[in-house]
Amino acid sequence: MHKSQVFGYLLVSFLAGIFIGGLFQNITAAILISVLIGTVVLVGAGYERTFAKTKKAERNRRAGMIAGACILVAALGMFHYGQVNLSHGVLESFTDVQVGGKGISVSLRGVVDNEMTTKDGKGQFVLHVEELNVPGRSIKVDERALIYTGALPIYQIGDVISATGTLERPKNFTEDFDYVQYLKNKEIRTTLPYPKIIFDSKLSVPWDQRLKSVVYRPLFSLKNIFQASISRSLPEPYGAYTNGVLLGTRQNIPQDITDAFNKTSTTHILAISGYNITIIAEVVLSILILWLRRRRAFWVSVAVIILFTIMTGAGASVVRAAVMGLLLLYANGYGRLYDPRNSILFAAAIMIFLNPLSLRFDVGFQLSFLAVLGLIYMYPILEQRFKRIPEIRGLKEILLMSFAAQIAVAPLLAYVFHTFSLVSLPANLLILPLMPFVMLFGFLTGIGGLIFAPLGRAIGLLAWVLESYQLHIISWISKLPFSSITITLPVVMLCAIYALIIVGIWKTYLLKSNRVSNT
Repeated sequence: MHKSQVFGYLLVSFLAGIFIGGLFQNITAAILISVLIGTVVLVGAGYERTFAKTKKAERNRRAGMIAGACILVAALGMFHYGQVNLSHGVLESFTDVQVGGKGISVSLRGVVDNEMTTKDGKGQFVLHVEELNVPGRSIKVDERALIYTGALPIYQIGDVISATGTLERPKNFTEDFDYVQYLKNKEIRTTLPYPKIIFDSKLSVPWDQRLKSVVYRPLFSLKNIFQASISRSLPEPYGAYTNGVLLGTRQNIPQDITDAFNKTSTTHILAISGYNITIIAEVVLSILILWLRRRRAFWVSVAVIILFTIMTGAGASVVRAAVMGLLLLYANGYGRLYDPRNSILFAAAIMIFLNPLSLRFDVGFQLSFLAVLGLIYMYPILEQRFKRIPEIRGLKEILLMSFAAQIAVAPLLAYVFHTFSLVSLPANLLILPLMPFVMLFGFLTGIGGLIFAPLGRAIGLLAWVLESYQLHIISWISKLPFSSITITLPVVMLCAIYALIIVGIWKTYLLKSNRVSNT
């Protein structure tokens, strides 16, 4: 067995341990039992007298040792999940506390930790709290709280402030969306609605927060300047659509357009994906190689991808795509074999290690990785089945890739959103071929607008033509009476569907390997 295969099994075991950890009420007992079983299997397989001294016995010995190691790694995943999920913050102890019928007033001193978002006259941002002040007491903390405020003033990442108000626990507003768990995934367990905010120059900010401010503030300022240039050069909603495609900014896209993309299962177009990262990685590396040695060009390209990931908000799909892009760059820069299967597992392991709750409760994370797994495992099968169909300007490839991704994500979409799109394939086929040109002219529109406003508007005409076609097609298809259907999918049925998909893929690859060995 190749080392990369063993590494892949260990990554899968860690992810399985994280997932299984959320299924047990008594996670401590599950961890101890797993450690015991894994140790017995590992030691038993490694003992020289367990197997006879034959080639088959040696293979069984190695398989047993790998199985034992996988069980121990799964136990590590369960332990990590329990450690994060059962943690209790200091701020939670002061939520919903009332004295004399009124909530107790507290002051949170800290640093603005993300880009402030505004909509309909309201704003919100995350505060990295360094100090909690309650009547007669000051407590050092290291937590995040969500601050609700007005649309103005705009607080920027790195601003040091003091917010005074009443802490509350997040609440679910609807039955369809678990807002509490959504915030918990972002390491936010408390909210502070409409506090009194003042700038606090006396707070001592840790070095890591100061460093984050030094890096993040200019990046977000550059992002805002570029977005403003696009908005000046293109009429709405095309300016918002361009910013969404290039930088993943979706808050200004009208709701009717968002609904149309949802009904046609084309929302991936509005998110930064591996497609964007791959283009950036290959273009940057190709240009830098002209002036730098390959390895130096690799490290500069790594820095560019990391900065781009930060600028776009570092969402699940962006981080996943960035990790895979970095691995691809590493393969090109150092001549190592690039394994997409291990790459996606490695990206998942990194993200889940940082936030174990995302595996079970972050739908965006789940859809992102399912789509990539569909492309990795199902696209080759579809390509082989439809090899007799001729390729026409890349349309066959786009259709099959869309079909592979849709097969992977459709069951989860139906389970979570209770809808199933019947027009996803034609919608993707009609708009995806134009995406490289939309991205190119959108980028040039922003650059041109920064140089000379009329130049930005002139280039923007080309982007407007393409985007107008795309948005009209999506809007028209979404209004068809059969564009989507409502469906209720039980969790048992969801698991059964994915089990059938996995078995089908496994059998297909097994038959393929048998044919190769027979020839």
